[in-house]
Parts: sequence; C-alpha cells; structure tokens
Amino acid sequence: MMASALCLPLPGHATTTGTTKPSTSHGLLGRWARWLTELRIDVDLSGRDIQREFDALYDRIRTNHRTRDAMQPLPLHVRGLVFRLREADGEYFVYAIDPLRNRIVAYTVFNRLVEVDRRTDRHLRAPHTKVAHGYRRMGIATAIYRWWLDSGRSLMTGARQSAGAHGLWMALARDYELAAVRIDAHKRVQHLPLPPPPGFFDALDTRLVLVGRDCRLADFTLPAACAGH
Repeated sequence: MMASALCLPLPGHATTTGTTKPSTSHGLLGRWARWLTELRIDVDLSGRDIQREFDALYDRIRTNHRTRDAMQPLPLHVRGLVFRLREADGEYFVYAIDPLRNRIVAYTVFNRLVEVDRRTDRHLRAPHTKVAHGYRRMGIATAIYRWWLDSGRSLMTGARQSAGAHGLWMALARDYELAAVRIDAHKRVQHLPLPPPPGFFDALDTRLVLVGRDCRLADFTLPAACAGH
C-alpha cells in the first residue's frame, strides 16, 4: 500500500511490533560500513548515574494528573516491563517502567528536528534513549524503535551518536531501509548517492535515516543533484 503523505499516525493507531520483512538495504551494509564509520560517534553516556534522574521524572509524572492521564499503554513486551507513551507538541515520549520496583528504567524521546523544513518535519523524528544500569542489553531501545518504524514513521540521527546507538542503527538496517542524507542551507534533506566523497561525514549536516514500514524515502528527500536549485 502506498504510504500517505503524512507518515505520523496518531499514537493510538500505531501497529504493534511484528515480524519484519528483509530490507533491500541488507545487502548494502557491507558496502556502507567503511563510509559510515566516519560518522561522528563520540557521545558517551556510560558513566552517568541516571536512575536518580528517572526517579525524579517518575515522581513528577505521578503527581501531575494531566501528564499521567495522557499516557497511553504500548503493546511492547520486554521481560516484564510495561511501556507508556506521551505526546506533546509533536514530540513523543516512551517510558519503560518496572512495575515490581515501581520505577522508570528507560525512556526514549522522539524529538522534532529544528534544522529541517516543515515538509520534512511531517515525516522524521530524532530518537534519544537513556537506559538505567541493570536494564541494558535487554532490547528495550530495539523494541521501541521497531514499534516506531513498524508504525510507518521514519527516524533521523541527531548531529552526533553514541557508539551503542550507532550499533543499534546498523542492526535495524538489516530490516529497514537505511540512507545517508545531508541537510542543506534551506533545511531540505538531500538523499546522497554512494559512495559519498572522502571526509564528507565530518560535517554536522550529514545524517543517517531509517525509513519506516510502507514509507518512501522520496516522500521527504531530494536527490543530491537538486542541491542549489
């Protein structure tokens, strides 16, 4: 089915995570590897004690009835955790909660990208995830990102990635279309041909995109040949 012009359905209409279909990008991963390693992978959150931050966040949610009542359950299943979704001003927040310990143990925010134009903003969000110690390597971020992509919504990296986030994107690229793009001076997103010129990924305006299920890259990108026109 052709994707609609707006690939951001309301949260309540999102589909559940299911078996994914192989993407045509899978066979290209080997070719991509040597160029993608040039991306800016220099964010390190491993030394942070973030459980205190999560506990304070959970207290704010529990004491704010509007925020609490606006949260919707998500049909994700990761080792006894429950997931809740909140939307505010076009950004989406997913919380992973350990019901036995009554605390948030991870959250993902799907941020709007201020550096892109309105046309692109309708299709893309930049995910950022934090996971508490003791809950890592459980597949929490993978489950959340797959839910988002399977719901027919696409993702773009921020200006920088942690090594763990980059590894997650490469793993997801086995099942979803992966593309390199550049944000031009007019906030348009240009799809880059392979291979890009040496050192191209040193610039902060180059990003990676994972294309959501039943969405098309052409819906929100321009060919690189359109640069300057």
